[in-house]
Amino acid sequence: MYKLYTRPGSGGFVVEAALAMADVPFEQIDVPKKDPPDPAFLAISPLNQVPVLTLPDGHSLTESAAICILLAERHPGAGLAPEAGSPGRADFLRWMAFMSSVLYPAILRLYYAHRYTADGEGLQPVKQAAVAEMDRGFAILDQALAGRDWLAGDTLSLADIYLVMLVAWHPEVEKARGAWPNIERLWARLRKHELMRKLNASHEMWA
Repeated sequence: MYKLYTRPGSGGFVVEAALAMADVPFEQIDVPKKDPPDPAFLAISPLNQVPVLTLPDGHSLTESAAICILLAERHPGAGLAPEAGSPGRADFLRWMAFMSSVLYPAILRLYYAHRYTADGEGLQPVKQAAVAEMDRGFAILDQALAGRDWLAGDTLSLADIYLVMLVAWHPEVEKARGAWPNIERLWARLRKHELMRKLNASHEMWA
């Protein structure tokens, strides 16, 4: 059985969605924020971050995008990603890598600015640069969605859920909804999705 280490409002949102869509049993373990961190948790998550997915063989995997890609590979019939070898699969891998390497780090710099500067007076410039990088990345994704219902392939995939999770973390959500109409179109559809509504009840990602 899978074990998911997570907490409300975290990147565990998309992993919970993946496991639910794959219809596989898993044990959910909520990890409280501790200082100092729990040594046992550090053994499977060296950066003390969630989510972490422990596989049935005992191997633990960090990084939400990597977890999503692995689950898509292990459960190919669940519709987590476009089929291997399809043009949609190439888009899926591209945008998952883009979001995890551009947007997710920018979000971390915004909300954990103290980790990215040794200058106690320099937090605001770090945050401003982070928001600018977020805005640049979301604009690229909004353009990618022009004329399309989904980010990768012809149906919902984890790339779409990953995207709306990230945009929900934007510090000015109303501005985000107006600035990127194609992302908002996707997000509005997912806000009505039964699984997303259920997950949002516990994660409170959006109002």
